[in-house]
Amino acid sequence: MPQEIERKFLVASDGWRQGADHGTRFRQAYIAETDRVVVRVRIEDDTRGVLTIKSAAPGLSRQEFELPLKLEDAELLIELRQGSLLHKTRFRAPHEGHTWEVDIYAGDNDGLVIAEIELSSEDEKVKIPPWVGREVTGAASYYAARLARHPYASWSEAERGGRE
Repeated sequence: MPQEIERKFLVASDGWRQGADHGTRFRQAYIAETDRVVVRVRIEDDTRGVLTIKSAAPGLSRQEFELPLKLEDAELLIELRQGSLLHKTRFRAPHEGHTWEVDIYAGDNDGLVIAEIELSSEDEKVKIPPWVGREVTGAASYYAARLARHPYASWSEAERGGRE
């Protein structure tokens, strides 16, 4: 079964930029969400569409299925979204044998920068880079499906401080 094992962190500084790639622009939207599953459509660099089905429970491990889409089909599915359209640029930044993904959000989520690391197992050890801040794995408010419904720009100071 396809499994995503991922940890999420806030980014504390721009140190990740050294050695990072040039980034990939994403537009993504959520077209269905229940307490068990989330269905997302994503367009990468205006050239490729992807439909993703994930188990909904936030946490370290989730089931994940990705299916390629024709660009024109992805554009049509985005129009069926629930919540706002998410805009972000993802950079891949190497550190100590792992590739971190740093997402810089724009639009309604401007100001939010999250680093993710995909692991091969839940107990895999990973060296945390000095530019990584507080861990937010499992904090539902930092998951993109939630950001589409409750964008970062609308968060209170308490929410930005990490209180759910």
